[in-house]
Amino acid sequence: MLENRDYTLIIDKSGSMATKDQPGGKSRWKAMEESTLAIASKCEELDPDGLTVYVFSGKFKRYDNVTSSKVSDIFRENEPSGRTDLAGVLLDATNDYFARKAGRQTKLNGETIVVVTDGEPDDRKAVMRVIIEASRKMDKDEELAITFIQVGTDQQARTFLKVLDDELQGAGAKFDIVDTVTIDDMEDMTLTEVLLNAIVD
Repeated sequence: MLENRDYTLIIDKSGSMATKDQPGGKSRWKAMEESTLAIASKCEELDPDGLTVYVFSGKFKRYDNVTSSKVSDIFRENEPSGRTDLAGVLLDATNDYFARKAGRQTKLNGETIVVVTDGEPDDRKAVMRVIIEASRKMDKDEELAITFIQVGTDQQARTFLKVLDDELQGAGAKFDIVDTVTIDDMEDMTLTEVLLNAIVD
């Protein structure tokens, strides 16, 4: 189920990512780089033609066909600053999936979008709307999965991500397509488990 699938990675580069509250005095941005590299390497095993990577704050930037060796370049090119417009980047990523699906360019098993973020988005309702709308365009539960990985310990962010994970079907989503995990949770899981949980949540 993890193979023959496309992978998109969305990386939060809002200002709070510069906060140094990670083990060893590392910033969230540095901790995220290490996790992102591990996820990108795993996704590359599963999807050899490379990943789509977005970085976002108030605006987003998209990189296509990224291999794990290019991930550190992306982190070098970008620095944390600005807002957290998650809805805008998520809309672009989901629209891109459905456009490719309409053109028969998607993989047989669909797509997984991995979002690495540390805080609440600017507009919670807009994010929920994007996910609900995307779920309504889907034909089957497994075709599109969104995993949120939380860096840092922002309690409001954690509460919001739990809502995305557990309550969107009650708010009108056709399928439960969201899974959330913290970087701490990932210490006890394999990346395969993290990616699989999104699909078979």
